[in-house]
Amino acid sequence: MGITSRMIPTEDASARKREIEEKLKQEQETLSFIRENLEKSDQLTKGMVSILSSFESRLMQLENSIIPVHKQTENLQRLQENVDKTLSCLDHVISYYHVAKDTDRIIREGPSGRLDEYLACIARIQKAVEYFQDNNPDSPELNTVKARFEKGKELLEAEFRSLLTRYSKPVPPILILDAISVDEDIELQEEVVLEHLPEAVLQDIICISGWLVEYGRNQDFMNVYFQIRSSQLDRSIKGLKEHFRKNSASSGILYSPAVQTKRKDTPTKKAPKRPVYIPGTIRKAQNLLKQYSQHGLDGKKGGSNLTPLEGKDDVLDIEIDSYIHCISAFVKLAQSEYALLTEIIPEHHQKKTFDSLIQEALDNLMLEGDNIVSAARRAIMRHDYSAVLTIFPILRHLKMNKSEFDSTLQGTAASTKNKLPTLITSMETIGAKALEEFADSIKNDPDKEYNMPKDGTVHELTSNAILFLQQLLDFHETAGAMLASQVLGDTYNIPLDPRETSSASSSTSDFNKRLLSSYICKVLGNLQLNLLSKSKVYEDSALSAIFLHNNYNYILKSLEKSELIQLVTVTQRKAESSYRELIKQQIDIYQRSWLKVLEHLTDKNMPIFQPGAKLKDKERQVIKDKFKGFNDGLEELCKIQKGWAIPDKEQRDYIRQSQRKIVSDAYRAFVQRCANISFTKNPEKYHKYRPEEVEEMIEKLFDTSA
Repeated sequence: MGITSRMIPTEDASARKREIEEKLKQEQETLSFIRENLEKSDQLTKGMVSILSSFESRLMQLENSIIPVHKQTENLQRLQENVDKTLSCLDHVISYYHVAKDTDRIIREGPSGRLDEYLACIARIQKAVEYFQDNNPDSPELNTVKARFEKGKELLEAEFRSLLTRYSKPVPPILILDAISVDEDIELQEEVVLEHLPEAVLQDIICISGWLVEYGRNQDFMNVYFQIRSSQLDRSIKGLKEHFRKNSASSGILYSPAVQTKRKDTPTKKAPKRPVYIPGTIRKAQNLLKQYSQHGLDGKKGGSNLTPLEGKDDVLDIEIDSYIHCISAFVKLAQSEYALLTEIIPEHHQKKTFDSLIQEALDNLMLEGDNIVSAARRAIMRHDYSAVLTIFPILRHLKMNKSEFDSTLQGTAASTKNKLPTLITSMETIGAKALEEFADSIKNDPDKEYNMPKDGTVHELTSNAILFLQQLLDFHETAGAMLASQVLGDTYNIPLDPRETSSASSSTSDFNKRLLSSYICKVLGNLQLNLLSKSKVYEDSALSAIFLHNNYNYILKSLEKSELIQLVTVTQRKAESSYRELIKQQIDIYQRSWLKVLEHLTDKNMPIFQPGAKLKDKERQVIKDKFKGFNDGLEELCKIQKGWAIPDKEQRDYIRQSQRKIVSDAYRAFVQRCANISFTKNPEKYHKYRPEEVEEMIEKLFDTSA
């Protein structure tokens, strides 16, 4: 067992040794293979190095041969480029000497119809001028191209003028009316565009303008522009005015057919968004006045001796309407002109050019406004105060459009901006003067017997005054501001709020309303005093009472019908009740005229007798006298008062019925007392009228046709 254990390690060692020897052999073989490969690689490397060395040597030889050739070629190319550049410069320089000849025909024929080609020629000439100025300023060619350039510029200026003159036309009146008339009923109404120049022409003008500014160094074309466009602006407004003269008399407010066809055919229409004067304001007053002169409030004939105010005819209405529309047209056209101008005139010259452009048309409008003021002033000097009515619609329109007017003239000279405010001030001054003098004229109208209505109806002064005040109602805001602008508050004793100053600019709408209310109350107060004075011309106190009654009633009814009463009550809260009290007082005074008739029906001096007793002669005579006195008095009063007039049917019926009841009741009682008294053999001689007949006679009072 011991032997076996020693043998096992010996076998393992042998095997291990063999294994190591095999590995060593393999490693030796591998090492031998590597050595062989290294030897081959060294040989290849040596071969490659030899090849590269040979190639490098050959490249160096090639480079030494090529570089000199390349340098020579490069020099030749540079020389060739220099020659080409020199030839090109020579051609370019020579071309400047031929510019005048090459462009002669195009310049002579002008730019019309070929502006781009013409401007290209001008550009060539301009470059030639610059070349000769820089390189040969003493050459004759410089003078030649300079002359040609100036000629070309002149023809461009002439083309600018020609295009503007040829294509600038006045805007047709119908198109202007379309532009200034805006109807709220038209929900999607397209804004009317005033196209002054065809688009192609406009582009040519813009192109010429730009060239003249940049290269022409010339601003004369701006003067040409404003002169031509100014003339067209003025002609457009004059054309609109002429359009009104030809058509307004028969058709009223003129709207263009284009606008009329767009309007909705509805029973009620909203007012135009741009307020305009409705022609016929003055004419309406005259017609109303004639109507009231010939008829009473109920349409029955009253006094016929009244005459209308010194009137204005249809021509005046047309002129006012025309002027108001021309103001709106000026604003719209001026805005359109400025939009056009901004495309043609350089920005820093636009405001000045626009200022010059609008002067002629603006001056003509202001002159016409001054003429209206002067005409009103002359009329007021003749005491024709209705002339102020021509001022109101114009003044209202001017003030309503002042903000847009100012916006349009923004950037113009102060003298231009102040023209409209100056005109407004003139109109306010003359208007306030007319109002004040009218109030004084009402107070101081003389009491002329021949001018008094014989039938006691409404006096001419009353109807004129009321109609005048009714026209103020149509322009109450304008009239109130007019009075405020002249600081007339102290005249009418208006209580001022501490926050409201007396200056026109700070007067509020409420203050103006109170001021106008006080003015109207002043006129009515003056009228009342004058009527009271005039009534004393009548010898018959009853006719005087009828006269005052008719006038007071006419004033009250007119105030109520025209809504003047609302304006009056702003400062005189009890005005309506005051007039009613005055009317009642005059009715009471009138009824006293019947006392001399009714006194015959009283028990005064009536004999006391027993039924069936025989009367004495004296007693019978008293009864006879009473009947006779009543009959004569009744007949006389009915005869006289039948020719008097009470135009208001309601008042006429009231007075008749009241008087009929008083007289009839007294007469019936008297007749009944005398029914069983034998005071005469011929009772029908004294008892002439039955009570019903007396009532019928009273029913015919104040009726000239009865």
